[in-house]
Amino acid sequence: MTVVEKKQTAERLSESLAELQRLIALLEQSSPDGAALQILQQRLQALHPADIATILEALPLAGRLLLWAHVTPQQNGPILLEVSSAVRGTLIDAMPAEALLTAVRQLHADGLAELAADLPRQVVYEVMGQLEEHARSQLLSALSYPEDSIGALMDAALVKIRADVSCEVVLRYLRRFDALPHQTDKIFVLDANETLCGVLPLRSLLVADSDAMVAEVMATEVVSFLPDDDAHDAALAFERYDLVSAPVVDERGRLIGRLTVDEMVDVMREESDSEVLNLAGLKEEEDLFAPVMASVKNRWAWLAINLGTAFVASRVIGSFEQSISQLVALAALMPIVAGIGGNAGNQTITMIVRALAMGHMQPGQAWRLWRKELGVSIINGLIWGSAIGLIAWALYGRLSLGLVMLAAMTLNLMLAASMGVLIPSLMQRRGRDPALGSSVLITACTDSGGFFIFLGLATIFLL
Repeated sequence: MTVVEKKQTAERLSESLAELQRLIALLEQSSPDGAALQILQQRLQALHPADIATILEALPLAGRLLLWAHVTPQQNGPILLEVSSAVRGTLIDAMPAEALLTAVRQLHADGLAELAADLPRQVVYEVMGQLEEHARSQLLSALSYPEDSIGALMDAALVKIRADVSCEVVLRYLRRFDALPHQTDKIFVLDANETLCGVLPLRSLLVADSDAMVAEVMATEVVSFLPDDDAHDAALAFERYDLVSAPVVDERGRLIGRLTVDEMVDVMREESDSEVLNLAGLKEEEDLFAPVMASVKNRWAWLAINLGTAFVASRVIGSFEQSISQLVALAALMPIVAGIGGNAGNQTITMIVRALAMGHMQPGQAWRLWRKELGVSIINGLIWGSAIGLIAWALYGRLSLGLVMLAAMTLNLMLAASMGVLIPSLMQRRGRDPALGSSVLITACTDSGGFFIFLGLATIFLL
C-alpha cells in the first residue's frame, strides 16, 4: 500500500467514524430517529469487518455497545477476530449466549482457536460438539499448542500434490476447487510417504510446459517450520524471505499445516504493541475507554516502582542540601544533567530492545555493543557538555562550574549507555521481556545517577 493509499484509507475511516458517531448520538436521544437507524445499518453492512473493529475501538463504551447491537450476525465473528483483546471482552460480555454461538459457528477452526481463550467455556464446548470430526480435530490440535507457538496459528486448509504427476494434471486438479484457500501462492509437494519434498509456486505452474513433471518444476529449497517453533521467529522469517505462505511439518518432515502472511502480520503488530506498552511499564493492552479502576490496576505496579525510584533520587538531592544552599546555581543546572542522560538512555535502550526483538543481537554481543555505545556517549558528552558548560560559565561567571557541567554530563551519558545495554540484556537472560519497564528503569538510573554525579563533583571542586 502506497503512502497515498494509506492516507486515503485513514481519511475514509475518519469520515466513517464521524458519521457513525453522529448517527449514534441521534439514536441515543429519548425519541430515536428511525431513519438514522436505517442509515446506520446500511453503513455497517458496507464496511469491512476490520474497519468496523477499528471504529469500535475508537468509541466510548456506551456508543460501542450501541453500535455493536446493530452489527449483523454474519459480521460478528470476523469483527471479534479483528478487535483487540481488551475491546473483545466488552463485546463478548454484551452478547447473549445464543448470539455468541451464532457468531462463532461461522468461523473456521483456526478462528475458533484464536477466540477460545476469551469465550465462555460452555460456548466453546457447545460449538465443538457441533463441529464435524475433521474441524473438531483441527480445533483441538490448535488448542493443544501454546498461544505464541506456530502450532496455534497454522492453517490446515492447503493444497497438496504428488511429485510424480504432470503440470497438466495439477491444473485439472485445481479446477475442481470452488475456491483456493486464502493466501495460496504455492502448492505443497509430497512424496509417497506424505513427506514434504518441495513446493510448486503458482507462477511457475502457470508458465510451465503442461507435460512437464512437478518434480522438474518444483522448488526444493523450502522455508518450513515446526509446530513448536516460536511465532515471533516465524514472523521474522516471513519478513526476511518475503513469504506469503510456508509449510509446517512435524519432526519426520510430514506436512501438517501452513502459515500465512496475514497471521504473521498480526504477530508482528501484537509484538510491536506489546513492546511499546512494556517500555512504558503497562502490564497489558488496555481499552482506551476502559473503566477507571481497570486502568488503575493495569498501571499501578510500575507507578509504584517509579515512586520508589523518585524517592531515591530525592534523597540523593537531600544529601547535598548544604552544597545547593551555598551555590544556588546547582539547583538550576542539575535537571539538565539528569534530563539529557534520561533521553540518551532511552535512545540506547530502545535500539537494544528492538535489536533483541528482531534477532539482530545475541546476548554474547552485549559487551561489544556496550563499548560502541560508550564511545557514542563520550563524544556526545564532550560536545554537548562543552556547549552547556560554556553557557553555565557565561551565566554564572565561573569557569569551574562549566567544567563540572562538562564532566557531569559526560559521566551521566556514559552511565546511561551502560544501563541502556545492561537492563534489556539482563531481562532477556532471566527469560523476561527485554522491554518490560525498561523506560522506567533507565530514567530512574539516569536521574539518581545524574544528580549524584553532578552534585558530588560540585561539592568536591566548587565548594
